[in-house]
Amino acid sequence: MSIIWKKKICSYGAITIGTFLMALGTNFIYEPLSMVTGGFSGVGIILHSLFHIPVWITTVTLNIPLFILARKRHGTDFLFQSLYAMVSFSVFLAVLPILPAVNKDYLMAAILGGALHGVGLGLVFSTGSTTGGTDLLSSLMHPLFPVMRMPNILGIVDGLIVVAGMLIFGIRTALYAIVAVFVTSKIMDGVTAGMRYAKVLYVISDESQQIAQLVMEKLQRGVTALKGSGMYSGEEKQVLMCVVSRREAVAMVKYVKEADERAFVIIADAREVMGEGFGESEL
Repeated sequence: MSIIWKKKICSYGAITIGTFLMALGTNFIYEPLSMVTGGFSGVGIILHSLFHIPVWITTVTLNIPLFILARKRHGTDFLFQSLYAMVSFSVFLAVLPILPAVNKDYLMAAILGGALHGVGLGLVFSTGSTTGGTDLLSSLMHPLFPVMRMPNILGIVDGLIVVAGMLIFGIRTALYAIVAVFVTSKIMDGVTAGMRYAKVLYVISDESQQIAQLVMEKLQRGVTALKGSGMYSGEEKQVLMCVVSRREAVAMVKYVKEADERAFVIIADAREVMGEGFGESEL
C-alpha cells in the first residue's frame, strides 16, 4: 500500500472518530440540556425545540448550499474530506440515541461536552478539513468583509447563534454553553497543535560561556548563542537560547542564577517541539 493511501486512510479514520465524538457530545449532552454552543448543530437544537425538526436534518439542509458555493474556492481534497466529515457527523447524529436529561449537572455536562467536541474537532481539523457549518460559512463570507479576519467572522456568527439560544433557553443555560465553548477551544488547540509543550529560555548575561557549559553538562541540553547588541549601552552581547522540558525549566533558571545573579532571563512557552532529545516522554 502506498504512502498516499495510508495517509488517506488515516485522515478518513480520524474524521470518522472525530465526528462520532462530536455527535456523542451533541446527542448525549447538548441537545438534552438545550446547550447551544454555536455551529449548525446549535441551530439544529434551536429548531428542534421550536419545530421538532431533527438536528441532523438541519445540519444537512444548511450545509448543502455551502458546499455548492465552496466548489470554486476550495481544493478537491478539502471538499471531499469536509463533505465526508459533514455526512459522517449527520449520520451519527441520526443514528445515536438522544439521552434524556436525568441529572442536570450543567457544569459537568459543559466540561464533558466541551471535551468531546474539542477532541472531535481537533481530529477533524488536524486532517486539514472541516465539518462544514459555520467554519465553511465564515470562509465564504470573508471576501465580503476583507478587513475582518476569518476567526473574527466565525466568532461573530457562532456568537449570534449562542445569543439566539440564550433568548430561547435562558441565560443560565447560555452561560454553561460558553463554558463548553471555552473547554472545546482549549482541547481542540491541544489536539491540533500537538501536546509536545516545552519552554524556551532566553538568557542575556556576561557569563554566557559559563551558563552554557552548566546547561550542557547538567541538563544535557543544547544551547544556541545568538548575537545581540544593547541599544542603550551599545555593547555586543550573546543571547543564549535553550529549549527544555517543563520539568527542566526551574533547574535551568537555578543554574543561570548560580553563574550570574544579574542575568536577564525570559521564559516562553513552546508548542509542538520535535527533534533529537524531545520525544513525548521527555516533555
